[in-house]
Amino acid sequence: MLSYKESLEILKESKALLDGHFILSSGLHSSQYIQCAQLLSKPYLSKKICSSLAEKINNEFKEIDLILSPAIGGIVIGYEMGKLLNKETIFAERINNNFTLRRDFKIPSSSKVLIVEDVITTGKSSLECVEIIKKSEAKTIGFACLIDRSQGKSVIKSKIVSQIEINIPTYDKKNLPETLLSIKAVKPGSRGL
Repeated sequence: MLSYKESLEILKESKALLDGHFILSSGLHSSQYIQCAQLLSKPYLSKKICSSLAEKINNEFKEIDLILSPAIGGIVIGYEMGKLLNKETIFAERINNNFTLRRDFKIPSSSKVLIVEDVITTGKSSLECVEIIKKSEAKTIGFACLIDRSQGKSVIKSKIVSQIEINIPTYDKKNLPETLLSIKAVKPGSRGL
Protein backbone atom coordinates (compact mmCIF):
# COMPACT_ATOMS: atom_id res chain seq x y z
CA MET A 1 0.00 0.00 0.00
CA LEU A 2 1.10 3.54 -0.66
CA SER A 3 2.06 5.76 2.24
CA TYR A 4 0.45 9.15 2.91
CA LYS A 5 3.54 10.88 1.49
CA GLU A 6 3.55 8.75 -1.69
CA SER A 7 -0.18 9.36 -2.20
CA LEU A 8 0.28 13.12 -1.72
CA GLU A 9 3.11 13.17 -4.26
CA ILE A 10 0.90 11.43 -6.85
CA LEU A 11 -1.93 13.92 -6.23
CA LYS A 12 0.45 16.85 -6.73
CA GLU A 13 2.18 15.34 -9.77
CA SER A 14 -1.18 14.70 -11.46
CA LYS A 15 -2.34 18.25 -10.59
CA ALA A 16 -5.24 16.79 -8.62
CA LEU A 17 -4.11 18.80 -5.57
CA LEU A 18 -3.61 22.49 -6.30
CA ASP A 19 -2.30 25.33 -4.16
CA GLY A 20 -3.60 28.90 -4.48
CA HIS A 21 -6.77 30.78 -3.51
CA PHE A 22 -9.98 28.98 -4.42
CA ILE A 23 -13.68 29.74 -4.05
CA LEU A 24 -15.43 26.43 -3.45
CA SER A 25 -18.95 25.53 -4.64
CA SER A 26 -20.09 26.15 -1.05
CA GLY A 27 -18.92 29.78 -1.33
CA LEU A 28 -16.14 29.18 1.19
CA HIS A 29 -12.48 29.91 0.38
CA SER A 30 -9.46 27.61 0.70
CA SER A 31 -5.74 27.57 -0.04
CA GLN A 32 -5.92 24.13 -1.69
CA TYR A 33 -8.29 22.49 -4.15
CA ILE A 34 -8.79 18.83 -5.05
CA GLN A 35 -9.78 17.87 -8.59
CA CYS A 36 -9.74 14.07 -8.79
CA ALA A 37 -10.63 14.18 -12.47
CA GLN A 38 -7.03 15.29 -13.09
CA LEU A 39 -5.70 12.22 -11.30
CA LEU A 40 -8.11 9.83 -13.00
CA SER A 41 -7.30 11.28 -16.43
CA LYS A 42 -3.72 10.03 -16.01
CA PRO A 43 -3.91 6.21 -15.74
CA TYR A 44 -0.13 5.86 -15.40
CA LEU A 45 -0.38 7.77 -12.08
CA SER A 46 -3.83 6.77 -10.90
CA LYS A 47 -3.20 3.01 -11.18
CA LYS A 48 -0.86 3.12 -8.15
CA ILE A 49 -3.29 4.99 -5.94
CA CYS A 50 -6.28 2.94 -7.13
CA SER A 51 -4.44 -0.34 -6.49
CA SER A 52 -3.58 0.81 -2.99
CA LEU A 53 -7.22 1.76 -2.27
CA ALA A 54 -8.42 -1.59 -3.65
CA GLU A 55 -6.06 -3.37 -1.25
CA LYS A 56 -7.47 -1.37 1.69
CA ILE A 57 -11.03 -2.16 0.60
CA ASN A 58 -10.16 -5.86 0.28
CA ASN A 59 -8.74 -5.85 3.82
CA GLU A 60 -11.78 -4.09 5.30
CA PHE A 61 -14.73 -5.70 3.48
CA LYS A 62 -14.84 -9.46 3.08
CA GLU A 63 -18.09 -9.69 1.10
CA ILE A 64 -18.98 -7.23 -1.65
CA ASP A 65 -21.63 -8.08 -4.23
CA LEU A 66 -21.88 -4.71 -5.95
CA ILE A 67 -20.23 -1.27 -6.04
CA LEU A 68 -22.43 1.83 -6.31
CA SER A 69 -21.01 5.28 -7.06
CA PRO A 70 -22.67 8.69 -7.29
CA ALA A 71 -22.22 10.37 -10.68
CA ILE A 72 -20.29 12.06 -11.98
CA GLY A 73 -17.22 12.17 -9.74
CA GLY A 74 -17.54 8.59 -8.53
CA ILE A 75 -18.03 6.88 -11.90
CA VAL A 76 -14.38 6.40 -12.86
CA ILE A 77 -13.14 5.44 -9.39
CA GLY A 78 -16.12 3.10 -8.96
CA TYR A 79 -15.25 1.44 -12.26
CA GLU A 80 -11.58 1.13 -11.28
CA MET A 81 -12.46 -0.45 -7.94
CA GLY A 82 -14.85 -2.84 -9.70
CA LYS A 83 -12.13 -3.82 -12.15
CA LEU A 84 -9.50 -4.33 -9.44
CA LEU A 85 -11.87 -6.19 -7.09
CA ASN A 86 -13.66 -8.08 -9.88
CA LYS A 87 -17.08 -6.73 -8.85
CA GLU A 88 -20.02 -5.37 -10.83
CA THR A 89 -20.15 -1.57 -10.67
CA ILE A 90 -23.10 0.75 -11.26
CA PHE A 91 -23.71 4.44 -10.69
CA ALA A 92 -26.55 6.68 -9.59
CA GLU A 93 -27.35 9.90 -11.44
CA ARG A 94 -28.93 13.08 -10.18
CA ILE A 95 -32.34 13.68 -11.76
CA ASN A 96 -34.38 16.64 -10.48
CA ASN A 97 -31.94 17.01 -7.56
CA ASN A 98 -32.30 13.35 -6.46
CA PHE A 99 -30.00 10.42 -7.09
CA THR A 100 -31.64 7.58 -8.98
CA LEU A 101 -30.66 4.47 -10.90
CA ARG A 102 -31.04 4.67 -14.67
CA ARG A 103 -29.65 2.74 -17.66
CA ASP A 104 -31.45 -0.37 -16.43
CA PHE A 105 -29.13 -0.60 -13.41
CA LYS A 106 -30.58 -2.68 -10.58
CA ILE A 107 -29.51 -3.58 -7.07
CA PRO A 108 -30.58 -7.15 -6.30
CA SER A 109 -32.35 -7.50 -2.96
CA SER A 110 -30.18 -8.84 -0.13
CA SER A 111 -26.98 -7.88 -1.97
CA LYS A 112 -24.07 -6.31 -0.09
CA VAL A 113 -23.26 -2.93 -1.63
CA LEU A 114 -20.13 -0.81 -1.19
CA ILE A 115 -20.47 2.91 -1.97
CA VAL A 116 -17.35 4.31 -3.68
CA GLU A 117 -16.62 7.99 -4.36
CA ASP A 118 -13.66 10.03 -5.51
CA VAL A 119 -13.80 12.55 -2.63
CA ILE A 120 -15.96 12.54 0.49
CA THR A 121 -16.41 15.90 2.17
CA THR A 122 -19.92 16.15 3.63
CA GLY A 123 -21.01 12.61 2.76
CA LYS A 124 -24.40 13.76 1.49
CA SER A 125 -24.07 12.08 -1.92
CA SER A 126 -23.12 8.79 -0.28
CA LEU A 127 -26.10 8.93 2.06
CA GLU A 128 -28.40 9.57 -0.88
CA CYS A 129 -27.00 6.36 -2.40
CA VAL A 130 -27.76 4.55 0.88
CA GLU A 131 -31.45 5.41 0.34
CA ILE A 132 -31.35 3.79 -3.12
CA ILE A 133 -29.84 0.66 -1.56
CA LYS A 134 -32.53 0.57 1.16
CA LYS A 135 -35.32 0.87 -1.44
CA SER A 136 -33.79 -2.13 -3.21
CA GLU A 137 -33.92 -4.11 0.05
CA ALA A 138 -30.15 -4.53 -0.08
CA LYS A 139 -27.48 -3.75 2.52
CA THR A 140 -24.88 -0.98 2.56
CA ILE A 141 -21.69 -2.57 3.85
CA GLY A 142 -19.57 0.58 3.87
CA PHE A 143 -18.02 3.59 2.20
CA ALA A 144 -14.74 4.08 0.36
CA CYS A 145 -13.07 6.97 -1.45
CA LEU A 146 -9.75 8.07 -2.83
CA ILE A 147 -9.70 11.18 -0.67
CA ASP A 148 -11.46 11.76 2.63
CA ARG A 149 -11.55 15.44 3.44
CA SER A 150 -14.43 15.22 5.90
CA GLN A 151 -12.21 15.65 8.99
CA GLY A 152 -14.64 13.37 10.80
CA LYS A 153 -17.48 15.87 10.25
CA SER A 154 -19.29 14.01 7.49
CA VAL A 155 -22.91 12.94 7.89
CA ILE A 156 -21.61 9.38 7.40
CA LYS A 157 -21.30 7.83 10.83
CA SER A 158 -19.71 4.58 9.62
CA LYS A 159 -16.00 4.15 8.96
CA ILE A 160 -14.81 5.58 5.64
CA VAL A 161 -12.02 3.62 3.97
CA SER A 162 -9.85 6.08 2.06
CA GLN A 163 -6.49 6.13 0.36
CA ILE A 164 -5.64 9.46 1.92
CA GLU A 165 -7.17 11.86 4.44
CA ILE A 166 -6.54 15.53 3.74
CA ASN A 167 -7.40 18.44 5.99
CA ILE A 168 -8.02 21.56 3.90
CA PRO A 169 -9.17 24.46 6.08
CA THR A 170 -11.94 26.62 4.63
CA TYR A 171 -12.72 30.25 5.36
CA ASP A 172 -15.64 32.62 5.08
CA LYS A 173 -14.98 35.55 2.72
CA LYS A 174 -15.01 37.95 5.69
CA ASN A 175 -12.40 35.95 7.65
CA LEU A 176 -9.69 35.24 5.10
CA PRO A 177 -6.13 34.76 6.40
CA GLU A 178 -3.45 37.21 5.22
CA THR A 179 -1.91 34.55 3.00
CA LEU A 180 -5.09 34.34 0.89
CA LEU A 181 -5.79 38.08 0.74
CA SER A 182 -2.78 38.63 -1.51
CA ILE A 183 -3.74 35.90 -4.02
CA LYS A 184 -6.42 36.34 -6.69
CA ALA A 185 -9.30 33.95 -6.03
CA VAL A 186 -10.37 31.47 -8.72
CA LYS A 187 -13.47 29.32 -8.87
CA PRO A 188 -12.43 25.89 -10.19
CA GLY A 189 -14.34 22.67 -10.59
CA SER A 190 -17.32 21.38 -12.50
CA ARG A 191 -19.71 23.95 -11.04
CA GLY A 192 -17.34 26.91 -11.20
CA LEU A 193 -16.31 27.19 -14.84
